[in-house]
Amino acid sequence: MRDLRPVGYILGLLTIVLGLAMLFPMMLDLVDANPNWQAFAVSATLCIALGASVSLATANFDFGQMTVRQAFFLTTATWVVLPLFGAMPFVLGAPDVALTDAYFEAVSGVTTTGSTVFSGLDDLPRGVNLWRGILQWLGGLGIVIVALIFLPVMRVGGMQFFRAEGFDTLGKVLPRAIDISRGLVIAYIVLTLSCAAVYALLGMDGFAAIVHALTTVSTGGFSTTDQSFAAFAGPAEYAAVVFMILAAVPFVRFIQLANGDPWALFRDVQVRAFLRWMAYGSAAIVMWRMLVLDEAFGSNLRETMFNLVSHTTGTGFTSTDVTTWGGFSFAILFIFGLIGGCTASTGCSVKVFRYLVLKEALWAEFRRLLRPSIVTAPRLDGRPIDRDVIDSVMAFTVLFFLTLGVTAVLLSLTGLTTQTAITSAWTSVANIGPAYGPEVMSSGSMEAFPLAAKWIMIAAMILGRLELMAVFVLFSARFWRD
Repeated sequence: MRDLRPVGYILGLLTIVLGLAMLFPMMLDLVDANPNWQAFAVSATLCIALGASVSLATANFDFGQMTVRQAFFLTTATWVVLPLFGAMPFVLGAPDVALTDAYFEAVSGVTTTGSTVFSGLDDLPRGVNLWRGILQWLGGLGIVIVALIFLPVMRVGGMQFFRAEGFDTLGKVLPRAIDISRGLVIAYIVLTLSCAAVYALLGMDGFAAIVHALTTVSTGGFSTTDQSFAAFAGPAEYAAVVFMILAAVPFVRFIQLANGDPWALFRDVQVRAFLRWMAYGSAAIVMWRMLVLDEAFGSNLRETMFNLVSHTTGTGFTSTDVTTWGGFSFAILFIFGLIGGCTASTGCSVKVFRYLVLKEALWAEFRRLLRPSIVTAPRLDGRPIDRDVIDSVMAFTVLFFLTLGVTAVLLSLTGLTTQTAITSAWTSVANIGPAYGPEVMSSGSMEAFPLAAKWIMIAAMILGRLELMAVFVLFSARFWRD
């Protein structure tokens, strides 16, 4: 583990990619004759120069091998270090904020959480809003690659279950990562371009369509306006529902679709469960709003579907004030936010897969209680679930809700009200986006939060995005021993 050259080499390359990505908002601000282009030019130069220096200095290692401990360290280092560079344009140029707010925004972007401490988004240079979208798009792609390649190797949260699907990368992490990433990148780009085209056809201007496509497919939720998706209410909400759902299903299924398997999506037990649960949740809220609040069916259905899918997938777009729907509806939104999308997607939270494993494990235990002589093993999608997968899923789930509770307590100690502390912990640990409470601005910005609360949320966003254990294991003394 003392050999950190593979980690440094890959971090250097990723920093170069981040610097090159800054050229897009720089050029946009140049076209707009906005002097903010200089902030992106300086940031890009520093990122490319530093990234190249680190990569060249650490390139002398066996590219074909990476240990599991190196994979753990690389995963966490990527989501801690890259936002520091991604925050540079926010400090050097508009909106000219302090490091805490800049890092918060960058972490929220790269983790695809979507919480923001910026306000006045409509008045920011277009390059800044494009950069926020790019951060989320890159973070979404990165987390899909990590979920398919690194987490199964690291046996985090039951992800070793998916090594049987042909993604056994142990001992050859880097070469296999490159092979798998090619197909994922193509699928990700095609989905993003399709989303942007549909948004444009439904009335968004070209810039808004591009940025919202970046943040929809990444299930990130950053917007170009303080109104979020309320500025585009109508048919675009239905389109967003479709693309948020597509972004929250396993991306490997798109590769299988492209390879000629038309039923790849619907054979996946996760996808079927995810769609059923979305239907159940939407129906419950729609009926509540019709029967109790006496709301019309048309706008009710559109708003409900959009906001429920947005909260569940962790995209975080909002199109209306969901707190006016009553306690029952808000409770459903809160619970569904703790479900999240499917494994190996850009979705967030606990994930459908883990709830399915827990259900099968509990059902098997009930059967043993009813018939002690029976020999039964939990199965998921026709495959037996190994005991170590069940143990990993149970450990992850307990740790997730424990982290959620501790985060809420810590946030309340910073002076936030109970409602704000709980929803802020919920939104950061589960990477959902919006929070609710008196300290949250009408635009959804958390700009007024205490400094300590922002840093607690930063840590929680990184923990939640990297599935908790991939980060917590680094604090074990045994991890660092040879």
